[in-house]
Amino acid sequence: MNELQLKVLELLKEDARRDAELIATMLDEPLEAVKQAIAEMEENHVIVKYATVVNWSKVDDEKVTALIEVQITPERGRGFEGIAERIYLYPEVKSVFLMSGAYDLLVEVEGKNLKEVASFVSNKLSPIEAVLSTKTFFILKKYKQDGIIFEEHEGDHRLMVSP
Repeated sequence: MNELQLKVLELLKEDARRDAELIATMLDEPLEAVKQAIAEMEENHVIVKYATVVNWSKVDDEKVTALIEVQITPERGRGFEGIAERIYLYPEVKSVFLMSGAYDLLVEVEGKNLKEVASFVSNKLSPIEAVLSTKTFFILKKYKQDGIIFEEHEGDHRLMVSP
């Protein structure tokens, strides 16, 4: 990965709507070089998807999100890969992370309501042979995600202290 690609990635991470022309201007680089850098990163799956961060609390269509700690027994020869794949293929699963510590996988699940998420855990996740235990935590409110603060925050209103 070269320096131009890293700079382009940083700008796209801040705002995926930036086009190659704007990025070239911001970096003072030739437009063709920026287009080529983006194309190479897309082809190599460095850039996997351009996504929108949504504050779902502002939308009428409410969703329930849960983080599930999962302890598993690794498979011989494949380790955690096979079980992680089996879990991430479910449409309810938004993210799966291999973790260090007291549990092996952290699974992010999204559903229409608490009952739907609970049903996923009890009917799909827990019955997997390699799953030893699960611990579910429901997200009540998101304050910040992917570096983006969702709520307006008040500035510091304290009076200045002078000597």
